[in-house]
Amino acid sequence: MSSDTDTCAKKEIKIGRKIIEGKTKVVFAIDDPTSCNLVVLRSKDAITAFDGQRAHEMSFKGKYSTATTCGVFDLLQYCDVPTHYRYHYDENSFVAIFCNMIPLEVVVRRIATGSFLKRHQGVKEGYRFSPLKLEFFYKDDAQHDPLVSIEQILHMKLTAGKVVIGKDEIDIMSKVALATFEILERAWSTLNCNLIDLKVEFGVSASGTLLLADVIDNDSWRLWPSGDKRLQKDKQAYRDLKQVTDQAMEEIRGNYAWVAKKIDQLMKSPSCKVMIIMGSESDREHCMKIATTLREMHIDYQLRVSSAHKSTEELLSILASYESTEIPTVFIAVAGRSNGLGPVMAGNTTIPVINCPPIGHHDDIWSSLTLPSGLGCCTSLNTDGAALMAGQILAISNHLVWGCIRGRRLKRWLHIKKADTNSI
Repeated sequence: MSSDTDTCAKKEIKIGRKIIEGKTKVVFAIDDPTSCNLVVLRSKDAITAFDGQRAHEMSFKGKYSTATTCGVFDLLQYCDVPTHYRYHYDENSFVAIFCNMIPLEVVVRRIATGSFLKRHQGVKEGYRFSPLKLEFFYKDDAQHDPLVSIEQILHMKLTAGKVVIGKDEIDIMSKVALATFEILERAWSTLNCNLIDLKVEFGVSASGTLLLADVIDNDSWRLWPSGDKRLQKDKQAYRDLKQVTDQAMEEIRGNYAWVAKKIDQLMKSPSCKVMIIMGSESDREHCMKIATTLREMHIDYQLRVSSAHKSTEELLSILASYESTEIPTVFIAVAGRSNGLGPVMAGNTTIPVINCPPIGHHDDIWSSLTLPSGLGCCTSLNTDGAALMAGQILAISNHLVWGCIRGRRLKRWLHIKKADTNSI
């Protein structure tokens, strides 16, 4: 979380002066000296295309755009992606950290379509980029937002606040944009919708922190239900209109309403659980370290005590009780000394088992490592690693857990990048 918001909390606010107004949104100051560098961003009932050459009023556009943006940022914050977003304020507005915007659009592409095909003749529409394709565009309506290379950006010496946009800032924007796309792509796929491409923007806060900023709404992406371009729900349908009629605009408005309604479902996922089974109450401290990492990934967990040697029948009864549940589950076995708890569990359940034995003076990890044939449990001597391994298993069928793990990866990279920058 940015230091700009450490002491801020959601509260009643008084909207102050207009800071800036664009084609589809307005940014207002908050008339409160304790507002912690926060602003109100309000979306208009306006839709535009072709650098504003086509523009129309569309009823409830501001409401749908705000709902979509807030839903997206709620998901990204859940996954620990650094953004300027604070909270949904009213029907057309949200509160965010004030940022000096960087005049670049960062576009991430999964599928080749649109302007990319015009610039790369010979590439067929539908070509899948893996890894993702990343592009930068300089925001200038007069020049129609030209594509720029990293070398051109460095030569331009763009500034946002007191920050000059250099290689480190470009690296950060790239990593955050890629993580954002992947998290949203995974989430939309659960609704049988393909995220084709995505445009995001960045700003620099008063403290000099680079944050994902502006809005991410139905103007920001291409979204194809069932992967079918003919079913597109995004602004491209408005761009493609040969003639703008009332009937056509009503269909476009319906698309925006559909996306705004669906966005709430991105924060929903099937239940999942990690069962931490310890061989003795004395292992609780070790188990709580595992639990800390699970909480960071928003994974439910439960602690049980059972011994493979001393209460085998009870252990098998516990395993059987979880075999009958439909909730995706992973077991983490915590037992020291002769740590055969995990192998015994693995031999009597189809649920994945991870050994995480606490290592002390009298402990021997060979019971966890040297398994009889036919057993498939793995071992991590690190509590964080055991929790992450469990999370990765659950992430296969749970996009929120997947997003949290992706966000942790990004956070780790940002931490190393910051440490490296500060060491120079």
